[in-house]
Amino acid sequence: MATQSSVPRLTGRVAVVTGASSGIGEASAEHLAALGAHVVVLARRAERLDELVARIKKNGGEALALAVDVTDKAALQTAADRVAAELGGADLLFNNAGVMLPAPVVELATDQWQRQIDLNVTGLMNTIAAFAPQLVKAAAERGVADLINTSSIAAQNIFPNFAVYSATKAYVTHLSRHLRVELGAKKVRVAAIEPGIVGTELQSHVTDEGALQWLEGSKEAMEWLTPQDIAQTVGFLASLPPRANLQQVTIMPTGQAG
Repeated sequence: MATQSSVPRLTGRVAVVTGASSGIGEASAEHLAALGAHVVVLARRAERLDELVARIKKNGGEALALAVDVTDKAALQTAADRVAAELGGADLLFNNAGVMLPAPVVELATDQWQRQIDLNVTGLMNTIAAFAPQLVKAAAERGVADLINTSSIAAQNIFPNFAVYSATKAYVTHLSRHLRVELGAKKVRVAAIEPGIVGTELQSHVTDEGALQWLEGSKEAMEWLTPQDIAQTVGFLASLPPRANLQQVTIMPTGQAG
């Protein structure tokens, strides 16, 4: 018979993870499942999600894949409705989908500006709209729920050529502080994670030569964070006693000064 200490910390919880087909989202879904949560993984790439779910189940976890683009509000609401119908609703949302496309503003890469705003801001809000009612309901019934948003150290610090990306992440951090005031009274904990440089697919989307040189130089100068480092942080936040809420967590490579 399992003792209380041997029961995984998130057993019985339903965790929705966006941007789960790679990087931080993928690692976090695996870690949350290992902690006992039933994870629902959302992203556009169905094949990657299916591989992730198969891996989680092979390791004894529970997972459901829903291929959806978070910029598609209607599709996201359909996904949320399915989570409610099949699993009783989410009590943990890791809002992680995002893209980083640095470029000097004078290049007028307006398509890239819009893509970052659409995914990092509008996609985030679409996800909150779809799942916040479930979080509030779960918190009322179980005493706690979690909304964890992926921001960036770029929300605080200055990185040349990263202006639009940084602005979208500043939005995430400031929004999270406000939502914490609104939702905390309803027992929904809100946290923003602000990582420094993490080795993920984000870097593969970068086309600006100056940004690429800076990233390459930083990789030679320091050891980057891994997606698993962020996943463990997400798991820690969700495993805290219901009375405790870290509103903002900045996690940096030891060698990254700013």
